[in-house]
Amino acid sequence: MPAVAAPEPVVKLVQRTTEPAAAQTLRSTAAAVIAFAVAQTVLPAPHPAPLTAPLTALLVVQVTLYATLTTGIRRVNAVVVGVLIASGFSSLVGLSWWSLGLTIFTSLLIGRLVRVNEFVPEVAISAMLVLGVSQVAATAWERVLETLIGAGVGLLFNLLLAPPVWVESAGVSIGGLGERMGRMFRALGDEIGGNHPVREAAARLHEARRLDHDIVEVDASLRQAEESLRLNPRVKQGLLYRVVLRTGLDTLEICAVVLRVLTRTLTDLAKARTEETLFPEDVATDLRELFGHMSDAIEGFALMITTPMAESGEEAEERLADALARSRATRDRVADLLLEDVQEHPRQWQLHGALLAEVDRILDELDIDKRTERLAEELDRRSAEAHERHPRLREVSRRLRGVKRTRLRAEE
Repeated sequence: MPAVAAPEPVVKLVQRTTEPAAAQTLRSTAAAVIAFAVAQTVLPAPHPAPLTAPLTALLVVQVTLYATLTTGIRRVNAVVVGVLIASGFSSLVGLSWWSLGLTIFTSLLIGRLVRVNEFVPEVAISAMLVLGVSQVAATAWERVLETLIGAGVGLLFNLLLAPPVWVESAGVSIGGLGERMGRMFRALGDEIGGNHPVREAAARLHEARRLDHDIVEVDASLRQAEESLRLNPRVKQGLLYRVVLRTGLDTLEICAVVLRVLTRTLTDLAKARTEETLFPEDVATDLRELFGHMSDAIEGFALMITTPMAESGEEAEERLADALARSRATRDRVADLLLEDVQEHPRQWQLHGALLAEVDRILDELDIDKRTERLAEELDRRSAEAHERHPRLREVSRRLRGVKRTRLRAEE
């Protein structure tokens, strides 16, 4: 029988449930329910609904395993400090407007001293919830126990069911940035011929400036991806992935800055040549071709850094190398033509030189050999930093390697 195609809404639903955001929603819900059930079983009856446990689990099961570990510790610390403050105040004063204010002030102050970071309000909230009950001592330690249960369930949940890795979403963001920059180069090529109105040139400059906002959004997505790789048991080469994506985004950011300067150069030329063509026809033709090749190079670079190092990764690198070679060859022809044009029409010669310098800078940033060298330097730097932060681990590793070499010699 022929295969029956699934309805499109069903296909989209299945796709969404496999996305990191959907997986995170399901994980958070399950952790909160499990924490509530465990707290109901552990706490002695009768007791009110232990909602602190699922609340803590919900907040502890963050997007990444690294955030879960650090968040869980800070949240438990905040709750315990708040409970201790409430217990101390309850034994000295009763609940009134001034004691409540003093409790909140003390909790917020001590919360900053114990460095619970974003959970400073949690210290005051815990203190108020405990201070407002009649049996402070029993409620205080029940709240601590609920918090410990919720944090423990959240931590174990992320250890047993590793959080999603957000590398793919970061790769999509970086790829989208590369495509936007590529479209800008093609648009510049389409507009380079004939009389170039200042209005169009200024609009393209404004568009290049908006790339800064795009880079901020991509950087936030990449930071989330970098954090999802830390301490994640599902990732074997987390450092390599982080370095590849981070250095790649740094390169695109530099290219975006130079692209903005390039559009400013073209805008200045348009302002100076309102009564004539921006470039002679032969120069405009080669510039249009150059910008087309640079568009391919930018998009090829973004594809290369977001593609796994497999057969498809090699294809992306070959595409980038070909685009760079064609760009450099066309750039040399443009330079010769601009030199002839400057000799005939020496006005704005410095802008011609600036245009070529900006093209050279972008091509240099996208160079594959320079990219490889930068990756190696960054990996060495991060490895050295890791050794400096963990000198004892480095010493143990060195001794283990020495023992292994001794055994191999003995076997020989």
